[in-house]
Amino acid sequence: MRPAPPGPPAPSRPRLMPERRVLVVEHQQSCPPALVGRWLEDAGATLDVVRPYLGESVPGALTHDGLLVLGGSMGAEQDDRAPWLPAVRALIRDHEEAGRPVLGICLGHQLAAVALGGEVTRNPLGQTVGARAVTRVLADDPLGAALPEDCHVPQWNDDTVVALPPGASVVAINDRADVLLARLAGSVWGIQGHPEATSEVVEVWARTDLAEGGLTGASEDELPALLEEIARRQPETDAAWQPVVAAWAGLLGPR
Repeated sequence: MRPAPPGPPAPSRPRLMPERRVLVVEHQQSCPPALVGRWLEDAGATLDVVRPYLGESVPGALTHDGLLVLGGSMGAEQDDRAPWLPAVRALIRDHEEAGRPVLGICLGHQLAAVALGGEVTRNPLGQTVGARAVTRVLADDPLGAALPEDCHVPQWNDDTVVALPPGASVVAINDRADVLLARLAGSVWGIQGHPEATSEVVEVWARTDLAEGGLTGASEDELPALLEEIARRQPETDAAWQPVVAAWAGLLGPR
């Protein structure tokens, strides 16, 4: 008796993707992960947000594959105003020593710079606001390679990094020649701009600064046009910065 012909091959099981978990430090309610959080989730990351301003504790040990540190109105060394900042700076150093990716946005960028030996001061050119032009100066970098040569990003900051940590590299600058994107250490990047922020998010910051006397980078009369430009450039911002965030997510581990 002839053997029966072989049947069709059994269907292969889909390969399960390893979970990639990102710890997100949110310093205040008005500075959420917003678009960057959505882009990370689109890239396959799971976000765990800690909100120390609500009394939640910043982990004292490495618990995640990567760390995202968001913006805030406090300074990078205003520990009296935000008592959790020393723990965040320590966590940045711990991730860097372990080679786990860190991404800092605005305050998070400044915290990472200070944590690794850099210096942050008030920007001598004054408050930086609005949709700012960005020029890439280093393409030979995992995030720089994903960034267009020229683009825009919203900014809203009083402070700036004036001295990078030892061994750090500038990846992009803004139209004031301020550090806009930097590789602060082997696994640590900082963005001085706010790729996560829509015009609605920025308007909250603007109105708060206006009410508290902190709006010095623009007049009240200039705000509508400033916010309109951020909204108008939103597609350009998304197209430029989502690949940068995805490139960072790709460093979290094998997919």
